[in-house]
Amino acid sequence: MSYEIKPNTGTLFKNDVEGKSENFPPYGGTVNIDGTEYWVSAWVKDGSKGKYFSLAFKPKEQRQESRRQAPPADDFADDSTIPF
Repeated sequence: MSYEIKPNTGTLFKNDVEGKSENFPPYGGTVNIDGTEYWVSAWVKDGSKGKYFSLAFKPKEQRQESRRQAPPADDFADDSTIPF
């Protein structure tokens, strides 16, 4: 289900963390800050005043670009120059 998040609001959901690393966020979602959408990751931490959420934000474009990067070029794709 795709929907548009209203400006300066967001959503946060519990992630399936079984089998993931310790650094994998147990909560994730999206936020819209001043018209720009971000991925949000959240971890539950213990502090001197009790439990709290630690948050990290990444622009949605940044994550999508990193997934779409082309694999490194294969230097041996053209084997016509191999002498045997």
